[in-house]
Amino acid sequence: MKIIITQKEAVDKGIWTEIMGMFGVTKEDEVWGNEEFILTEEQARHVGLIR
Repeated sequence: MKIIITQKEAVDKGIWTEIMGMFGVTKEDEVWGNEEFILTEEQARHVGLIR
């Protein structure tokens, strides 16, 4: 299973820093609020999106 989350959703859920680390995004990178990130089931569990 794959989980898609946008940058804005990640910020709202308080997991943006973890998503940044998973995808190698730095604070200097330009990221739009509607930019989507595809997480594996394991990654989604790690950040608490699913159980």
